[in-house]
Amino acid sequence: MLRIFAASVVLLAAGASGAGAQPAATPAPAKTTGATGGREVAVLETAQGTIVIRFHEQDAPKTVANFKKLVREKFYDGTYFHRVIPNFMIQGGDPNSKDADPNNDGMGGPGYTVPAEIKLPHLRGSVATARTGDPVNPSRASSGSQFFIDLAAQPSLDAGGYTVFGEVLQGMDAVDKIAALANDPTTPRSAAGPNPGRKALVKRAWLEPLAKYEKAAGKGEGAAKSEAAPADTSKK
Repeated sequence: MLRIFAASVVLLAAGASGAGAQPAATPAPAKTTGATGGREVAVLETAQGTIVIRFHEQDAPKTVANFKKLVREKFYDGTYFHRVIPNFMIQGGDPNSKDADPNNDGMGGPGYTVPAEIKLPHLRGSVATARTGDPVNPSRASSGSQFFIDLAAQPSLDAGGYTVFGEVLQGMDAVDKIAALANDPTTPRSAAGPNPGRKALVKRAWLEPLAKYEKAAGKGEGAAKSEAAPADTSKK
C-alpha cells in the first residue's frame, strides 16, 4: 500500500521515504488566513494538551464537512500523531495508528479520498490534508482522514498542492510538545520520519461552537505566531 504523506518538494511524493528536515530562515509573521465560515470548531484532547481547530469552510467546504463527519463518528478517538518532523509538521488521523504495528502507520484511512480544494497557503498552525503523490494521484485528492499541522510557514507545500482546511485557534503549545517528541531518544525512527508511536495520543475529538473560543483567541495562534523555520512533511 502507498503511504500517505504531507511531502515537501524535496521528497518523493508517494510511497517514498521522507527526507530529513532542512533548516531555513524564520518566516515573517503571517498576514493572511482563509475565510472562517462555519460556526463550529474541532477540539482535540491529546496527551500533550488540547488543540482547537477553526475551519476554513468557505475555502474547503468538502474537506471540512468530511472532517466534521469523522469527528462526530469518533473516528479520531484513540488515534496517534504518527509522524513528526521538527520545524515542519505533525501528521495524524490514521486509524492504523491504533494497532500495535508502527510499520503500517500512514497507510490507513476511511476507504475513500476527498476532492482537492487547494486555495490557501501553509502558515504556522495551518491544518491540511495529507495525500498520495502526483504520479499516482494527479488530481491531488486528499486522504479521507489523515491530516497535518504546519509547525512553520511552508511555501514549498503551497507549490506542491495540499488542501488547507483550517488553522489552530488554540493549543499551538500542545502542537509544539508533540513536535518535540521527535527529539526524544526513545522515539522510533522510520524512513518517513520520527514516529512518536503511542506517546502522541488523541484521546478524543469533538465539535463545539466557534463563539466559545472566537472572542478570546482572535485570529488564531498559528496565524498570529509564525515563527520557527522550515522542514519537511509527508503523505500516504
